[in-house]
Amino acid sequence: SFLPPIPFTNHHHHQSDPINNKSPMIMYQEENHHNNNNTITSTGYYFMNSNADDSSLKARIMSHPHYHRLLAAYVNCQKIGAPDEVVERLEEAAAMCRSHGLQGSICVGEDPSLDQFMEAYSEMLTKYEQELSKPLKEAMLFFSRIESQFKAIALSHPSPAATARGEALYRNGSSEEEIDVNNSMIDPQAEDVELKGQLFRKYSGYLGSLKQEFMKKRKKGKLPKEA
Repeated sequence: SFLPPIPFTNHHHHQSDPINNKSPMIMYQEENHHNNNNTITSTGYYFMNSNADDSSLKARIMSHPHYHRLLAAYVNCQKIGAPDEVVERLEEAAAMCRSHGLQGSICVGEDPSLDQFMEAYSEMLTKYEQELSKPLKEAMLFFSRIESQFKAIALSHPSPAATARGEALYRNGSSEEEIDVNNSMIDPQAEDVELKGQLFRKYSGYLGSLKQEFMKKRKKGKLPKEA
């Protein structure tokens, strides 16, 4: 067929069928103009599906100058959200259709009804592609931002193993530094002298009274039990 039907699956359930809900048919509106005022007196609708045998109408559409635009708009709709292998097959099919297209058989203006159909359908598919791709692009941008934030968090916070090693080194280094500082600043002999001085000042009076009492009892030849 000159243009495959557009499958409107559940993935696109929020979008309406751009061809009056008649997909997969393609509607070609032919207007018959009569009298000198060019008023429309009748309108005929021709529908073609993938099995259509109207080769004449099919050939006219494929030979229209806007056929490649129509084909590209259709393929772009199909490529939205599709896996890579599906996109590749779509591009191959589109290339094959373009190679089979008839170049320059029909000029714009030769068939105004066909010109109108090709123009309208191409614009409709282009708008449909934009509507479908917008939420997908927004979702991809959102996930990209989240990924960047996760990477920033990972870089600013080291792994638990690295944190544990750093804490161990910090503790060991601090202990060694504290020992070195204590050893270099504190003199053991000076500390003993200071401690003895504090104890002497605190208990000197009490020790003096005990000494006097001890001497008195010793002269009498009798010591108290507390001695």
